[in-house]
Amino acid sequence: MNLKVVGRPVSRVDGSDKVSGNTVYTADVQLPGILWGKCLRSPYAHARIVSINTEQAKKVKGVRAVLTGEDLPDKRVGLSLQDTPLLAIGKVRFIGEKVVAVAAQDRDAADEALSVIEVEYEELPAVFDARQAMTSGAPLVHEELATYAGFKAPDDEIPNVFAMQKWTAGDIAAGFDEADLVVEHTFRTSVAHQAYIEPHSAIVAMDSSERVDIWASCKAPFRVKSHLSRQLEIPREQIRVHVVAVGGDFGGKGALMDIPICYELAKATRTPVKMVMTYAEELVAGDPRHSSMIKIKSGVKKDGTLTARETKVIFNSGAYASFKPGDPPNLGGATFTNGVYHIPHYSIRSYGVYTNSVPCGYYRAPGQPQAVFAAESHMDLIAQELRMDPLELRLKNLLRDGEKLAGGRAVDKVRVRETLLAAAQKAGWGKKNGNNTGLGIGVSFRHVGGSGKASAELSLSADGKLKILTAVPDIGTGTHTLLRQIAAEVLTVPIELIWTEIGDTESFESDAAPGGSKITNMSGHVVLQAAEQLRQRLNPVAASLLGCAVTDVVLQNGRFSSALNKKRWMEFGAVAQEATKPNGELRVRETFEVKGRSPVPAFVVQIAEVQVDVETGQLRVKRIVTAHDVGTVINPVAHQGQIEGGLVQGLGYATLEEVMTEHGKVLTANLGDYRIPCPRDLPALETVLIEDPTGPGPFAAKQIGENGIIATAPAIANAIAAAVGVRLFDIPLTAEKIYRALKPSTPAA
Repeated sequence: MNLKVVGRPVSRVDGSDKVSGNTVYTADVQLPGILWGKCLRSPYAHARIVSINTEQAKKVKGVRAVLTGEDLPDKRVGLSLQDTPLLAIGKVRFIGEKVVAVAAQDRDAADEALSVIEVEYEELPAVFDARQAMTSGAPLVHEELATYAGFKAPDDEIPNVFAMQKWTAGDIAAGFDEADLVVEHTFRTSVAHQAYIEPHSAIVAMDSSERVDIWASCKAPFRVKSHLSRQLEIPREQIRVHVVAVGGDFGGKGALMDIPICYELAKATRTPVKMVMTYAEELVAGDPRHSSMIKIKSGVKKDGTLTARETKVIFNSGAYASFKPGDPPNLGGATFTNGVYHIPHYSIRSYGVYTNSVPCGYYRAPGQPQAVFAAESHMDLIAQELRMDPLELRLKNLLRDGEKLAGGRAVDKVRVRETLLAAAQKAGWGKKNGNNTGLGIGVSFRHVGGSGKASAELSLSADGKLKILTAVPDIGTGTHTLLRQIAAEVLTVPIELIWTEIGDTESFESDAAPGGSKITNMSGHVVLQAAEQLRQRLNPVAASLLGCAVTDVVLQNGRFSSALNKKRWMEFGAVAQEATKPNGELRVRETFEVKGRSPVPAFVVQIAEVQVDVETGQLRVKRIVTAHDVGTVINPVAHQGQIEGGLVQGLGYATLEEVMTEHGKVLTANLGDYRIPCPRDLPALETVLIEDPTGPGPFAAKQIGENGIIATAPAIANAIAAAVGVRLFDIPLTAEKIYRALKPSTPAA
């Protein structure tokens, strides 16, 4: 493809506003008379609410409303399983659950009101470990689970299990019988927060006609509208969700969070209400990545051929499942325990389990980093048992075109071998390493996310300038810049002539929400479609002005000409001036629907080089080679930013990050305590792009947003084992764990 704008580095359209502080986030929105909303949260992991006394709170100067669960409709909300009350009713299920909400003229008054509320609790037995929660006699987190909207009983009745998924193929018993060796390991991962800079925030206003206006740090405005209408029984036509900038998402800002209670406070006061979570609240009541326990058993022949794999995956969902969409509301990432490998006989079981812990939700490639940490660590352990090179073992078992993944979806245009070999060559695989230094591999892939509809409007003004109307928020990925590039490429005009206008839920009937690496595919395609339609509508106008047939019209470099007489041409702006008569504008509105995932995956290989201090266990990640199977790269700067951002998040997940808890209480009190990588933690990074323009996106682009985070942790764990011969089965891979593994006689801290 001879592309002029697509494939070129283009500055972010929102860049100057963000660095200058002009970008408007939810907390920046100001409305006349706006009140502050805050919530009193439970100090107990599991307790019955005996009584609540709010009389003193109501007397605090500036307080306009005080609400308890008894004051509100008995409704529960959730993206799929509706299990979360607006405020706790009858009992609390985790430390940090909302019990009382207040609205006051300022934050100080709201805080004072919360401080004088008296709640009497009767503490109940609690359960925090997901495996223990599944045992007979464990405390039930939700006794009334069967009554919740959206609940579908799993095939097996297991205490506190709200979702179970199974994927099987072949004959698992026969597969293990074929094996010369059976290897089994158990891996664990910890809770990790998305650590976006902007905390969850919401503003709700109601007018005298019951119209509801919402501003929220949520990437899914149409989902907010739909769920509020259905679950709180608000007429859909009365809800308008305004699209504002989202200060980081990483999967964590797709649910309702405080919007429902903010609505109830606004309804009670007939005044706009703003709620902004503190970072302490984010850590105790946000929707972080699930902790997990993953048990993998594999059968393998002496030559390294995999014959069978049996996997059990347990995701600790915390006290609620409402942050997860899907049917059932579990994490599909469990399927990635099969890795990128041909395994003829397999059985995967995945469980979503309630505990009295912080409710968990989506975080970049949900469930996959956990599964891939286990699967790729397990592959190295198999290689160790066989005394086989880990690269050779992987190459022997790779997926091929036409093979089916767990769940039955076939893959096409599989580029994993090329990607793996390119990474290995770049990393110098097989060369002798220095003392206590080793290389480790992690391999995985992603598909473009699920189904949905995207909408956009492209308008042309008489001066030749173009405007893209979209209701998709830019969550930091540069989406609006990519859309401008796509339109500019189709219409062959300078990108400076195109700008974006952000609509809201009244701009279109529906639209896609970012997530699942799908937005460039969906929104990019609808803008591509609109631009092509606009071009078709301009061709007859150009033909009339040029005096040629419509079929002879050519548009190149911003000029219309005749294929029969290239010397005669007209500028794009001149044709636009004629085409927009008499209204001064020409509009094209399009929708684009994706009905399922593409069979074309995008593979990623991470090879980490680490050095370990055997006296202290201190880990130094010296270098990471990150190789990606890519299609057409629309914006190289944004593309590389996604690679590096995801990789740094993967580095943090692997080595640093953990929401520490003790008996359900979050000990990581603020973002300062929750350590994420800083510049001194970053290794040298070498990127390898294996280009193959066969992707499902516009101009054959492939997804990139989630790939970087997935396989980093196992690459580092495998490199540690290669460097000093010790294997860690749980992350984060801290110096303390490495030290204890190196010196097993040392007592645990």
